[in-house]
Amino acid sequence: MISDPSKIILSAAQKRLLLRNRLREGGLLRFPGAPFPLAAMLCEQKGFDGIYISGAVIANELGLPDTGLTTSTEVSQRGSQIARVTRLPAIIDIDTGFGHIEQTRRAITLMEEAGLAGCHLEDQIQSKRCGHISGKALIPKEEMVQKIKAAAAARHDKNFFLIARTDARAPDGLNAAIERAKAYQDAGADMIFPEALQDSGEFARFRNEISLPLMANMTEFGKSPLLSAQTLADIGYNVVIYPVTLFRLAMQAMDEGLDHILQHGTQQEILTKMQHRSRLYEILKYDPNKPEDDL
Repeated sequence: MISDPSKIILSAAQKRLLLRNRLREGGLLRFPGAPFPLAAMLCEQKGFDGIYISGAVIANELGLPDTGLTTSTEVSQRGSQIARVTRLPAIIDIDTGFGHIEQTRRAITLMEEAGLAGCHLEDQIQSKRCGHISGKALIPKEEMVQKIKAAAAARHDKNFFLIARTDARAPDGLNAAIERAKAYQDAGADMIFPEALQDSGEFARFRNEISLPLMANMTEFGKSPLLSAQTLADIGYNVVIYPVTLFRLAMQAMDEGLDHILQHGTQQEILTKMQHRSRLYEILKYDPNKPEDDL
């Protein structure tokens, strides 16, 4: 008998079923964005409901802007590395599906094989832009509908969660975004992700118009207000993601730390800002004093 439930390994299929069951139970599920596997382990230990893997963060880690330059292989490999270390379901961002319909089908297969619980697919053109900056352009609604149908049919595990994201709010307005979302719902999406809504009223309007579960994006420095989890729950949203929060916190800390070393020639004065080795070992569940056979 395993006394520590956190040591029970869940298969990808079990994580997908867990996500579907949690959504049926109701309430708001909170998915922080994990920029690397250790961060996913920390999110689990803190008691969050799932893990989000941002396409922007994967690109940025590689030194690239969020403009659709990563490949399905790069994204699935990073997704696998993050998903495998946690018992939580992980949802990954596959941008526009990496090209035409056949590439999107292959991407779904790769994400399933990587152990992800689901993914979201957006309706921007291939040379996409961050969802919260200006100048986005969309593919025709009918083309996106075909992509969603193809993605849904490509699943081997029907519990793999397919999320349709629409970026139509910014270029075409709220009504157009809702119209697209309804078409994506009819095409076989399991959840709708309306990107860059501009106030709580718009979030509520989507809830009133769409019967599927809804995802809210609480990214910093964007077009959407940073609504609290309680507010989103009261409106009736099902999942909230914090896609780049941990990445931004880490990059700011590194930025300031490097400046300090350049200025002072030592890191002695900023030790209190660092995670201690002992806390790292807690997250890793590693006891360096135990014989290796007991770990």
